[in-house]
Amino acid sequence: MWRFRVFGRNFSYGKALFRGYSSHSHFGGGGVIRLSAFQGHFRDPAVQEWWFGADETGRERMKARRYSFPCALIALAFGAGPLWAQSAAQSIGITVPSIATSLPQYGDPFGTRKWLNDRGITYSLIYTNDVLGNLSGGIRTGTIDQGKLETQLLVDLEKLAGWKNWSFYANAFGIYNDGRIRRDYVGGINTIAAIEATPTVRLSELWLERWAGPVSFRFGQLAADAEFFYSDLSQIFLQSDWPTIAAENLPGGGPAYPLSAVGARIKYEFPKDASLLLAIFNGDPAGPCSGDPDTCNRYGLNFRISDPAFMIGELQFRRNRGKHDTDLATTLKIGGWTHLGQFPDKRYDNVGVPLASPASNGMPLLHRGDYGIYGVIDQQLYRPSGGDGDSGVSVFARGSVSPSNQNLINFYVDGGIVFGGMIPNRPYDRFGASVIYARFSDSVRGFDQDQINFGTLFTPPRDYETNLELTYVAQIVPGWTVQPVYTSIWHPSGTGIRYPDAQVTGVRSVVRF
Repeated sequence: MWRFRVFGRNFSYGKALFRGYSSHSHFGGGGVIRLSAFQGHFRDPAVQEWWFGADETGRERMKARRYSFPCALIALAFGAGPLWAQSAAQSIGITVPSIATSLPQYGDPFGTRKWLNDRGITYSLIYTNDVLGNLSGGIRTGTIDQGKLETQLLVDLEKLAGWKNWSFYANAFGIYNDGRIRRDYVGGINTIAAIEATPTVRLSELWLERWAGPVSFRFGQLAADAEFFYSDLSQIFLQSDWPTIAAENLPGGGPAYPLSAVGARIKYEFPKDASLLLAIFNGDPAGPCSGDPDTCNRYGLNFRISDPAFMIGELQFRRNRGKHDTDLATTLKIGGWTHLGQFPDKRYDNVGVPLASPASNGMPLLHRGDYGIYGVIDQQLYRPSGGDGDSGVSVFARGSVSPSNQNLINFYVDGGIVFGGMIPNRPYDRFGASVIYARFSDSVRGFDQDQINFGTLFTPPRDYETNLELTYVAQIVPGWTVQPVYTSIWHPSGTGIRYPDAQVTGVRSVVRF
């Protein structure tokens, strides 16, 4: 006997009711249920079959062939339900996955979300919580709790106000913690948990965008890490973040979480599987600051426009990322950035004397501008039958170089492996391993060696910092994941003596509504 509940009513039908059932009715597939001998349960005895799946455009759809509505109930009982629920949720403005799909009336009992969506206004809430502990090494051992509530608002201005091809977007963060695992406990420079930031409520992005054919123009307060210099595959890891080489070398860490900056971005979509992005930002999102930059622009409302510019460009190539592609998926990104400000030399003063020397005037040589080049690749190694570009087994890598003289980090690489949908009966779970390596520049190493030679430093020169993260993302219900994690950190801040190698473990929970 099959039992199911739809629209508040219970239904049950004997197994013999069905002549046939397609095994392809799971998520992302399709199938046909053929029905007969309904014994008076349905008004239309001529119903023959119910079809569900994805059409040639990749949109999930369900349609009846000569049936009355009640036959949909049978299809829902046999696997079409998840696709139907997802489509229905999206039709009222819910971004899936979302816990709203598991709530009565999609968590919208008064129809407010649907009313807003009908007028082009959609919103999302994403809550992330980390409980992490430093088991050994670093500055000190201990446990912290940190969280971030992100609100996102997207407005289709054509739907709302008749402005064709215009949209508006804003997001904000509510951040709290009782300690910072990287800065207060480990003492390193590589990210351990990307949501770490000064507790506050802050505005992040606030922009308008207009499409004109294949070209998009966006302007306002932007975050570079939302579109540039990231790997899609790496996003499952806690340490996935704006890379250390940019965060340490750019003023204020650059326009990246938790900061953003006034700027503009233009994007061109090539006819097939490629994009070009160019952006310019105010070059310092925080301004002159003696502490952490996010304390000097605590609420995201500085809107600075007079600092030397930061510019970044990226060329993106994609292959086999479509829903119906069967070959191995690839994403390749090649980019570079430049900053027009002045950057102090890490080793010499303005007359060529080592800064570590007692004879130095203490005024570093200033370099005009800074730059970096980078590349990112996501490569699928195994794609299961019917799987998308993120399923199976995939690897990713991201690398970058910058000049040594004016930068703390001159070489950076991260990478890892991700397994998606590989656990039986757990199609949405993912797990993997990720490594970060940041190399201190030759100028920094030379400065440290000069200090040793002049008797003012008694630890080895800084050389590198490396992180290894192992993690498993388990979906509890659509829109809610729980993620245990272990991270090992070698040479925090560049030496294993000042701060011993550290071991961090904990768990992350993410809820999307």
